[in-house]
Amino acid sequence: MSHHQLPSQGLRPRVHRFVVASLVGNALEWYDFFLYATASAVVFGRLFFPADTDPLVGTMAAFAGFAVGFAARPLGGLIFGHIGDRLGRKRSLVLTLSIMGISTALMGLLPTYAQVGLLAPALLIILRVLQGIAAGGEWGGGVLLISENSNSSRRGMLSAFSQGGISLGFVLSSLAFFLVQLMPEPDFLAWGWRVPFLVSILLLGVGAYIRFKLPESKEFTEVRESKPQHRLAAIEALRAHPREILIAMGLRVAENGGSYIFLSFSIVYGVHVGVDKGLLLLAVAVSMLASFGTYIFFGYLSDLIGRRLVYALGAVGMGLMAFPFFAMIDANTPAIVILGFLIANGICHGAMIGTQPAFFHEMFSAEVRYSGMAIAHEVAAVFAGGFAPLIATALLLNFNSSAPVSIYVIGMVLITLIAVLASGRKQVHGSRDHSERTTPERVS
Repeated sequence: MSHHQLPSQGLRPRVHRFVVASLVGNALEWYDFFLYATASAVVFGRLFFPADTDPLVGTMAAFAGFAVGFAARPLGGLIFGHIGDRLGRKRSLVLTLSIMGISTALMGLLPTYAQVGLLAPALLIILRVLQGIAAGGEWGGGVLLISENSNSSRRGMLSAFSQGGISLGFVLSSLAFFLVQLMPEPDFLAWGWRVPFLVSILLLGVGAYIRFKLPESKEFTEVRESKPQHRLAAIEALRAHPREILIAMGLRVAENGGSYIFLSFSIVYGVHVGVDKGLLLLAVAVSMLASFGTYIFFGYLSDLIGRRLVYALGAVGMGLMAFPFFAMIDANTPAIVILGFLIANGICHGAMIGTQPAFFHEMFSAEVRYSGMAIAHEVAAVFAGGFAPLIATALLLNFNSSAPVSIYVIGMVLITLIAVLASGRKQVHGSRDHSERTTPERVS
């Protein structure tokens, strides 16, 4: 027994240190990124993209800026994936956090359209592009901090903590806007909306310090010492793992696109049908706070029954929830609205995103893992998540109904289910499928 216990006991404090660092760093970074999503639905359409007709037109313009940020994410994935694969995960993550924090704080200092005209939205979009570049390099590194420092039998549960940071970031951004919206509306529009953005500069110092103190990833250190690296990491990833990159992109479609329908567009839809904006923001915050626990649970479940099965169950659940979700918002009853968000975000989306870090980790070899994961994750984010609120708002504007949006969600789910089937039973690199993980070394 002692032979099997001593290694795990020696590693436990270090693994927990990476878990905490990834969780805190991700929460701060995604707080910054999600602020734009929340502000697009709440205030940016009025202050930076004014429209003289339907308020949905201004909101669509703000969501177009939201999509531009997503379009910049693959560039960030290429840049910081290469830095992470060649120079180290730690160095890449300190850079992404710094760029994100500074860009977000500057958004809080921008003049509005009424003050400087078209210069206001132009500056906002530039900063959103920088946010997108930083976000593009963040996710893969945050995941690898944990997954590359944990054993295969616990990788699903432990690496899901990195996704927990995303949920906490969304909670923080939603609650920040919920609190400042309690101000009188003239004060909120004049300066209150800026406060959540300016707070970012304080969070940057905390997050950068935590990440700077980390040791380098164990697997990265081993690969760097044993294998020469000459090519660009992204080119090597594309050459070595083209099929895995395509599959991972397909896995992202329902998870990412559906989540932004249920998180960002849902606020626009709720306001459109007369639901109180404060209730909607509260429902989002409650569902994402609960999601922290469900991500960990589904990551743990994927360690027991396999990544593919858990991921597929989440996708099917999202498809089944596509029509009922909007019906629950239409009910305009607090308990029903909050329950709808809990099911859609906490359970359906949670099953996919909680399983995703370990699922993706096991598709790629260590020497190009950061780049391979970043390329798949961020390219898919452009056409899945980046355009989802824009497309959904356009459908609502044209049809004045949630039904086309529900059909759109079901279409994304079908793409993801095809990707799950294409992934095959056996993962490429890392732990084997659950049915194969039976040796004492893997379960001790």
